[in-house]
Amino acid sequence: MAKIRVLVADDHPVVRAGVRMLINSETDLEVIGEASDGAECLEQVAKLKPDVVLLDLSMPHLEGVSALRVIAQRHPGVHVLVLTMHEDPVYARQILDAGGSGFLIKRAVDVELATAIRAVHRGEVYLHSSLTGYLLDVGTEGRREARGAADLRPESLSQREQQVLQLLAHGYTNQQVADRIFVSVKTVETYRARVQEKLNLKTRAELTRYAIEHGLLGKDEPPAR
Repeated sequence: MAKIRVLVADDHPVVRAGVRMLINSETDLEVIGEASDGAECLEQVAKLKPDVVLLDLSMPHLEGVSALRVIAQRHPGVHVLVLTMHEDPVYARQILDAGGSGFLIKRAVDVELATAIRAVHRGEVYLHSSLTGYLLDVGTEGRREARGAADLRPESLSQREQQVLQLLAHGYTNQQVADRIFVSVKTVETYRARVQEKLNLKTRAELTRYAIEHGLLGKDEPPAR
């Protein structure tokens, strides 16, 4: 029986190496290529035509969701399983809406990875168990929690505040945002606090929902400045 051919896209070499080892230890799975950023992932998908792409959400050059949308449009026969550290169900809804076939939390990789790959290859949707109970309510909940910010468009924020909001919503930590836009972590925290105060949002989940409601995650990441 032919093996399921997997492309691994993650910007961390150690993660890629660990995932490759797990996949290649299965008799019916094999890693046929790797990519370290979103742009390279698209190139490898076009070149190698894998059955399944294991895709990290937070990558340079072209972030995961944008890469996923392109894959879904150009290569509808390729199944994309998103691998991420973020356990907020908002991300799961976003992945499914973008054309993804599944969503797996990184902490569950050693237990669920092979099962998830086989499931999406069969055409099923695979979701980590901690998320399945929330998905039906995400859209309504997100609109309700963002209601206080409903009348405030992203244009009400400064250019830098919009940039920080978008990067945070894409899943970057404060430190990663600071490294990307060449400021201190304290400065990022200040911008984040301003955004939350202006939009009346308290958590990262609410920031992410706001970004989804206003179409910010349908765009590529803002460029570093």
